[in-house]
Formats: sequence, C-alpha cells, structure tokens
Amino acid sequence: MTATTEVRQPATEDKEQRYYSPEEYLEIETAAEYKSEYYDGKIIPMAGAIPNHNRIAINLSAALNLALKGQQYDVFMTDLRLWIPQKRVYTYPDVMVVAGQLELAPGRKDAITNPCCIAEVLSDSTQGYDRIEKFKFYRTMTSFQEYILIAQSEMHVEQFSKNAENKWVLSEYDDENAELVLTSVPFKIYLRDIYARVEFESSASQSE
Repeated sequence: MTATTEVRQPATEDKEQRYYSPEEYLEIETAAEYKSEYYDGKIIPMAGAIPNHNRIAINLSAALNLALKGQQYDVFMTDLRLWIPQKRVYTYPDVMVVAGQLELAPGRKDAITNPCCIAEVLSDSTQGYDRIEKFKFYRTMTSFQEYILIAQSEMHVEQFSKNAENKWVLSEYDDENAELVLTSVPFKIYLRDIYARVEFESSASQSE
C-alpha cells in the first residue's frame, strides 16, 4: 500500500471474473494510475485511506528507519511491492523491515520476497483480511518473524512474534505509555509515539 492507500478485501467472485497471470498484472500495474494488489489471478483495486492511517504508518516507519540507521536492515513503506510465491500474491504492506540482503522476485527490481517484520494499519473494512488471510499468506515466507497490527480508530496494537519453537505468540498493548519491543529487530517504541497526532473520533461521532 502507498502512504495514501489501504488494501481492500478481495471482492466476491462473479460469473464473469477474469483471471490474470502475474506477468499480466505487473504490466497493467506498471501503467496504472492507482495501485492494485494481485491475489492468485485476481486484480484487487486499493482504496483511499484517511489521515490517521498515514500518520501511523509514517510515525512507525520513520522511527524504525532512525533506530536501524547504519545497521544491516532496510525499512520500506507502502510503495514497495511484496511477492509471496506460495500463494501467488503481490501486495503492498504498510511497513516492512528486511534483515540483511534484499531478495527480489525473479526478474523484478520492484518486488521483494524476504521481510522479517511487517506492520499493517487496520481499518473497519480491511481488519479481517489483514488479520486472517494476509497473516496466512505472510506465514508462508521463511524470513517472516513478526507481524504488527495497529488499529487506527483506537489506541490498540497487536504483536505476533514467532518464537524458537516456531509458535506465534500474541501480545497486546492499549496504553499510551506501553512500550512495543520488537523481537525480530532491535527496536522499541512507545504507543504514544506510534499514535502521535492521530485524532480519534468520539463515540458520538462514530455512532452517527
């Protein structure tokens, strides 16, 4: 996802659903004005995001980039494409961290295959897809060690970390003074810094 977009859950398949090869998708995507994801033959348009989404993604990626500067890590925001070969998925995570050398999709310079940590900013329309389907896709990558899900409508962060027994351990945070400490990279951040300048809607506004 770009800094101004968030992924939309795949639409229900209809009778005239057209399927594309990864090569066709990449050709279309290169010329397209707006980004889309690719899911096993289907091209899925990406919808616009609200300012809170961008603020959270920028706050986290900027802090990661500063903390990991000069070390063997790369931090990417949503313009870089991720290829998941086992599931035939091209997607744009909100934030990715790669440890060591980048591994690129075959024949590509604009898609990687080896993030160790991925963060997604959730919305009402995407949280089910990000939490369930996308997590399944990401877990097929051997490099993937940590998944961070960040709510944008309230202060709440879920951290899924892969331990030495290859089990995924969940930790949750919802206090501004709580500190999120990553296990896949040497990095920590307070929730108040992740949510800097984020404006939550009041309960009355949300019910209207």
